[in-house]
Amino acid sequence: MPYAGVTTGEEGTLGINGALMQRQGPSPAADGAVKGAVLTMGVEDYDEPEQRILEAGGTLALPKYALPEIAWQGYYLDTEGNVFGIHQPDEDAR
Repeated sequence: MPYAGVTTGEEGTLGINGALMQRQGPSPAADGAVKGAVLTMGVEDYDEPEQRILEAGGTLALPKYALPEIAWQGYYLDTEGNVFGIHQPDEDAR
């Protein structure tokens, strides 16, 4: 099964750590609550990853919006119905 470990800090320090792995059951219902974590990935340029997500079969869940003076944020559904986000830091976001 595909498995990718994820760590948030240096080895030996506490953090929010875990893994990404293939779902072992049915996908969540399209109109149901999120089952699992909603992961958000930092990106340098919001528009390029968004285009790649949509070209790969992902769909828009919540369009790009400003976290004023912090970042651009948006959410998508992957091809199995999992929600995930992308986040571009930008002090000029409005």
